[in-house]
Amino acid sequence: MEPTDPARRVPYLADRRTFMALMSSGLLAAPRAAGAQQAGRVYRVGFIAVGTPVSELAGPEPLNPSFRALVQRLRALGYVEGQNLLLERRSAEGRSERFGDIVAELVRLKADVIVTHSDPTARAAKNVTTTVPIVMATSRDPVGEGLVQSLARPGGNITGLTVVVGPEIEAKRLELLRAMLPGVSRVAYLGNKEDKDWERPQGKSVRTAAQALGVTLLLAEFSPRRYTDAFARISRARAEALFVSWTPAAYADRALIVDFATRARLPSAFFFRESVELGGLMSYGVSVTDHHRRAAGYVDRILKGAKPADLPIEQPTKFELVINLKTAKALGLTIPQSVRGGPTR
Repeated sequence: MEPTDPARRVPYLADRRTFMALMSSGLLAAPRAAGAQQAGRVYRVGFIAVGTPVSELAGPEPLNPSFRALVQRLRALGYVEGQNLLLERRSAEGRSERFGDIVAELVRLKADVIVTHSDPTARAAKNVTTTVPIVMATSRDPVGEGLVQSLARPGGNITGLTVVVGPEIEAKRLELLRAMLPGVSRVAYLGNKEDKDWERPQGKSVRTAAQALGVTLLLAEFSPRRYTDAFARISRARAEALFVSWTPAAYADRALIVDFATRARLPSAFFFRESVELGGLMSYGVSVTDHHRRAAGYVDRILKGAKPADLPIEQPTKFELVINLKTAKALGLTIPQSVRGGPTR
């Protein structure tokens, strides 16, 4: 359920040091490593990223924060690469047409479990195999996309976590952005053209909220890794702020989008807190890193004999407002105390 008063409950981000202190205060805590299911057994787990370079998935402490959280949690659960675990790291490098071939390769390698990062990836996996267990680390609409029968009983070979509980979350994010910027009336909506974000329920919810708030939304659509036209449109339209839609592509390309917002001096609103760590102004949503950490628990249960069909899909239970106060200062903004919810750290 969405918090009724996010200002009371949200963490905020003064700088990277504060953020990392927040993360280390308990969210990374894990129980002591437990033994894997079968002594001597080596498990093969595949992971498919959408746009993250494979180089950022490599090693025992990957550069990519989400995959690093997955690896660390698996290690805490007793799965150690080179001993009882083989991790098959793959990335579509922003090319969604590669999903099916990547899944087929992992099936040929006899992966015990495949972890996916988006609905299109999970859909490609379902089209290739109905037997290999699939764990969705971040799904937007698994029932609506026909990936599972229901959240309570997925019914097939797919389970995992969803990051959105309803379109209202996006309207709430626009309301919070406007509360920070009461004088702003022209907001660019950066949406994924391939995912049709503008026409989805989430996009419609933002448009309805904009009308109620007296905000003009300026549509700027992009394709993964292709932002030139969208950024140019935002600049020409003289947008006063940037609202980035929920889409896996925006998460994968978050550094590119944050860099544009910084250069254009645009206050920016993201769904993902990881974008705020890179310099975005604010986010309201869930932590993708935390979802990947929790996805490791699904992998563990499946390797120990659980069937995906019987593992309910987890929904978010809390949403966090994260504010980068360093970015706010650079933009000359004063964040209202009612939104920030507490003194600056």
